[in-house]
Amino acid sequence: MEERGGHIIKGLQDVFPDQKPINRTFINTWEDPNVTDVVKKSGRKQLVLASLWTEICLAMPAIQALGEGYEVFIVTDASGSVTAEAHDMAVRRMVQAGAVPINWMAVLAEWQRDWARTETAAGVSEILLEHGGASAVALAWELQLLATPPMKQ
Repeated sequence: MEERGGHIIKGLQDVFPDQKPINRTFINTWEDPNVTDVVKKSGRKQLVLASLWTEICLAMPAIQALGEGYEVFIVTDASGSVTAEAHDMAVRRMVQAGAVPINWMAVLAEWQRDWARTETAAGVSEILLEHGGASAVALAWELQLLATPPMKQ
């Protein structure tokens, strides 16, 4: 564990076992070159961000990255705040600055794009079935239908 970086959430650490926390002191992550250098080195211009506190940990880097020309997607239902109003005001502020609000399920679907991508489809289905609420019920129904041979007429 880094001095200030803390532990990475177990679910993320399981996916990225070699990732180490970044020891930082900046409240605005986007002000820390230990973070931004990694992003800039990737060459990517689209960011998908979520955070613990929408009005601080998400808004500050999102707005600054937008100002530097990045396209920023904010995962609103994977971020929280001290109050519903604080969350809503922060989301409005980021949208006004040019951020695109999106929810976790839309991110997942856009990254999967096609059920024929079999190398990831089972994992996506597992996530949806476990966390998808009513969408999980619909997926379970479809999977059951796909597993059932057509009825003879």
